[in-house]
This record gives sequence, structure tokens and C-alpha cells, in this order.
Amino acid sequence: MAGSETKSGSKQFSEALDRIFTHRIWGFPVFFAFLWIMFAGTFRLGAYPMHWLETGVSFLSDVLSAAMPDSILKDLLIGGIISGIGGVIVFLPNILLLFFFISVMEDTGYMARAVYLMDKVMHRIGLHGRSFIPMIMGFGCNVPAILATRSIENRDSRLITILINPFFSCSARLPVYVLLISAFFPGHSGTMLFLIYLIGVALGVITALVLKRTLFRAEHTPYEKYLPPYRIPTVRKTLRSMWANGVSYLKKISGVILVATIVIWALGYFPRNISYSVDYDGKIAGLKKAHEVALAQADASDDGAIRSLSEEYDRSIRQLTLQRNAEMHEKSYIGRIGKWIEPALRPLGFDWKMGISLLTGISAKEIVVSTMGVLYQADADPKGPSSSTLIDRLHSQVYTTGPRAGEKVFTPLVAFAFMVFILIYFPCIGTIATISKVSGSWRWGAFTVFYSTFLAWVMALLIYQVGSLLV
Repeated sequence: MAGSETKSGSKQFSEALDRIFTHRIWGFPVFFAFLWIMFAGTFRLGAYPMHWLETGVSFLSDVLSAAMPDSILKDLLIGGIISGIGGVIVFLPNILLLFFFISVMEDTGYMARAVYLMDKVMHRIGLHGRSFIPMIMGFGCNVPAILATRSIENRDSRLITILINPFFSCSARLPVYVLLISAFFPGHSGTMLFLIYLIGVALGVITALVLKRTLFRAEHTPYEKYLPPYRIPTVRKTLRSMWANGVSYLKKISGVILVATIVIWALGYFPRNISYSVDYDGKIAGLKKAHEVALAQADASDDGAIRSLSEEYDRSIRQLTLQRNAEMHEKSYIGRIGKWIEPALRPLGFDWKMGISLLTGISAKEIVVSTMGVLYQADADPKGPSSSTLIDRLHSQVYTTGPRAGEKVFTPLVAFAFMVFILIYFPCIGTIATISKVSGSWRWGAFTVFYSTFLAWVMALLIYQVGSLLV
């Protein structure tokens, strides 16, 4: 009798939760609240281990810098591999936390409630409630999410779900968001990350509506309500899910990202026989001689004057060194490629290094961060601390030539436009291949490449140009 009462009480409790979680009005704010908690937790909880990893990477860089003589190997290890791989690996805690929250929502049974809640929304854009599952899976990785669309029987609904899935930002893009949000929106990290993901969802919905009224005529199939019982997630299963995704991330770092990092470094390191527009060595020698003369003429007992002369000398030498590094990088092979595509990206507020990062991100979005780590490290002051983080280097970047010389390369507006571009443009090669395979035609893969990249360019253009008028 007591057991029956316990079961009855448990059923009543589950029904009470369902009345909230699946309510046609209250269910939505609860759902968005859970999503916001997931994104805020990913940032705030991940900030501590992220800082520890950054400290470790910086320490390793400083140790190698002090222990190794200047050579091509030293530049490869510090300016290439450590800057590239180190810039990506620090975001591992954020990736693990994101999968932790997704796993908890699935294991508790809440994800099934979210699918049921979204069925009517899916119906309004011509999709099935079952389409929501691949969309949520897309937050982890678009490839298995697109494979999951095979369970959608209606062809038009399946194709629409496939084509909008890349808008549901995969975890590979997360390192880019975390980097730029940490650098330029530190006081609103969770809200900004939530906004980026929300923009992706909104674009997916709008695209589905357009596709429904143009290329497809998807018909709605009623969703069969099945709500599994609520469960308390087990630590073992949750940790297993986090471990599997963490290992997958590390394998990608040790494979394709490592190779890409070395290639990017080599393209930026060569050629070495560069003809500079200014005799930097002569200018540095002249400054050194003038500094020695000034010191000889100064009052040796005036510590303040001596310190002021030394600080001015160091500042001038540092400025010339940075200008030389910047010109050397612009005239490297990768600089030439970047300068070639820069005119198309200039209206978006992007410089050529951001353009190169976008190009390399075609193979895997994590490479965007490793590319930025390599490219912006190349302009660092060789006499300065090698432990400066990528965030510090982004803050210090300025245009050295052209009409914007002296202006900051990165601003909050530029960072926001860049994140939106990353969100929308050209899904990774693996996603495009999966779209072609599951849809049954390479044409849909090609269509995804062109329409997503064009939309990314338009969105970033609007954000930067309109934002520049308002700021």
C-alpha cells in the first residue's frame, strides 16, 4: 500500500512538472532560462580551469623562450605550435561544460519535454517536432545532427532540417565565441553567448520559412507525444559523455589543427628575403647612438631624467620593431593571400588576418582560434613577454598602414560582427560532405556553402556599418 502511495506521489510530481515544462506559455521562458543557465555556466565555471590552462601554456612558452637559442625551430615551437595549439586547448573546459549541460538535460528527461513543447513552433515553419532533436544535437556537432534527420519521414521536412542545421552553432565555434566575448564583453559573457546562439536559431527559423514558401512544400505530421519518466542523471554516464567529447576534441587538436597550425606558421614565416620600405635596422642603430649621446650629456645624479630617457628609447625601439614585424608579416606568403581577399572583408571591419582565419576555418572552426594565435603572435614584441595571452594581443592590435593607421583593429563592434560571421558562414568540410550524403545530392552541399557565406557577409556588413553609424 505504501509503495502504491509512493508511486502515485511520484506520478503526481511528474505531472506537476510537465504542466510547467510543456505549458504552451510558461514552458518557453523555462526552456530559455535553462539555455541561459547552460551558456552562463559554460562561461563562468569554465573561466577558472581556462585561466589555469592559459597560465600553463604561458609558462611553457616562457621556459622554451629562455632555454632555446634563436632559430627556426624556436620560432616554430613558440610562434607556431604553442601559440596555435595553446590558443585552442585552453577552451577544453568550456567544451566539456557545454556537453555536461546537454547530457544532463537529456538524461533527466527534460529534452523530450522541450521537443514536445517545440512541436507547434516546428509546425508553423513547416517542420515536424522530431526536427527539433537534430537542432539541439547541432549545438554539439552538426555532422551527427544531420545524420539524425534520417528519422524524419517527410522528404521536404528532412531537407529543410538539414539545410538549417548549420545555423545551430556547433561546439567547434565555441572557442571563437569564448575568446572574443572574454576579450570584449567580459561583463556580459553569458548573455552575449546566449545572444549569439539565439541569432543562429532565429536565422534557422527564418530560413526554414523562406525555404517552405519557395523550394519546398513541407506538410506537417502530428507529433506522437512520448514523455519518458524523469530520472536523476548518473555521474558515471555524464562523465562518460564529457570524456568522449573531450577525447574527440583533443584528437582534432593533435591531428588536423596541428597540421594546419604548422602550415599557417610556415606561410607566415617565409620568404625571409623581404625588401622593407624603411631601413629599420638603420633607424634602430640611429636611435641607439642618439640614446647613448643623450645619456652621456645627462646629469648622472638625476635618476628621473635617466629613467625618462630610457623609457622613451625603449618605446621608440618597440614601435620600430612592431612596424618591422608587421611589414614582414604582410609581405609573407600568407600576408599576400590575406591582402588579396581583404578588399571583400574591409566593409565588414575585418583585417587581412581575420580573413585568413576565416579561410582556414573552412576545414574546422577551431582552427580559426589557432590561426589567430599564430598570426597575431607574429606581430608581438620579441623583447616583450612571450606569455601575453591571445586576448592581450587582440587588444593591442592596431592598423600600421592605410587610412586607419593607428586605430584599433578589434573593437566590440568588430568582434560582434566577426562572431556572427563565424556563426553563419561555410560549415566545415565534414558538415558539407554529410549534407551531400544524407540529402542524396552534392547540389545541396554546394547550395549550403554559397547561401550561408553570402548571408554571413550581409549580416556582418549590416552589423558593422549600421553599428558604426550609431556608435
